[in-house]
Amino acid sequence: MLHRALSQKPKPHAAVPEPPAPLELEACYRYCEALARSRHHNFPVGSRFAPAHLRRHILAIYAFTRTADDIADEPAYEGRRSRELDAWEERLEDCFHGGAADHPIFVALADTVRACELPITPFQSLLAGFRTDLEKRDYATYRDLRAYTALTAEPVGHLLLYLAGYSDPKLHNCAEDLASALALANFWQDLGSDLERGRHYVPSEDLRHFGLSASDLEAGKPKDAVGQLLRFEVARTRALFERARPLVDTVGDDLAVELALIWLGGMRILQKIDDLGARVVHRRPQLGYADKARVVSRAVAWRGGALARRAGRARQSESL
Repeated sequence: MLHRALSQKPKPHAAVPEPPAPLELEACYRYCEALARSRHHNFPVGSRFAPAHLRRHILAIYAFTRTADDIADEPAYEGRRSRELDAWEERLEDCFHGGAADHPIFVALADTVRACELPITPFQSLLAGFRTDLEKRDYATYRDLRAYTALTAEPVGHLLLYLAGYSDPKLHNCAEDLASALALANFWQDLGSDLERGRHYVPSEDLRHFGLSASDLEAGKPKDAVGQLLRFEVARTRALFERARPLVDTVGDDLAVELALIWLGGMRILQKIDDLGARVVHRRPQLGYADKARVVSRAVAWRGGALARRAGRARQSESL
């Protein structure tokens, strides 16, 4: 699920930051933030629109997930992926059972887990999903693909709500839709680079419906059929985003703008994919500065009242 383009390459990731020494808590949180900033996203991760007390925890969860995904997917881990994922899970269990952390991500994550009383199950689900990447190269049906995103994406949606104390099942259902929609958008965005790696996430039943094979997809031909296929996948993913929209409308000031950024960023990249059509196989769509500025302005217009209310409460607190 990582970002590697073909003819039009994205800016390369910045170097992974060096772990702090010693593993002091604040330095470890800064490490997680630096790791997030070293990546390029369709939306800000742990943006300044999130309250400071939540932002650090969002970044700790991101760092855990991003690194586990890298282990399952990045060339640097070739030949040792399973072993490294096992070690990552052992560190996770130590994190929940009071073991001494030997990695900055787990120093920060242990503090996040304690502060927010997070369960271990979503983290375990993420690791189980990433392990499927070690063997599975394609998906027969859309239902199979959604079972995959239920493991590799939806737990992050649950964790984000847990951080802010939301337990309403309706909100968590919407968070599942949002997380899966974002994952699907990333699959279509990264279609070309995934094909280069010998896998793709387009369900085989969809290929057959449009009279295509995996080799047709790799060639990007016939263009009309590939374009129709991608329009179909984009439309279905948009519908999933729309199902998640009540989450953005309903959450409180703590996550309102952050979730609006995620929703709008995902919808904007879908439009970019739709515009490129079959060319997505050879040209990775990206959000430029103008796109990101548009996403931010629309997010603030949508749920920006949350920022004013939060600022007002902060001023009131300072005056007491």
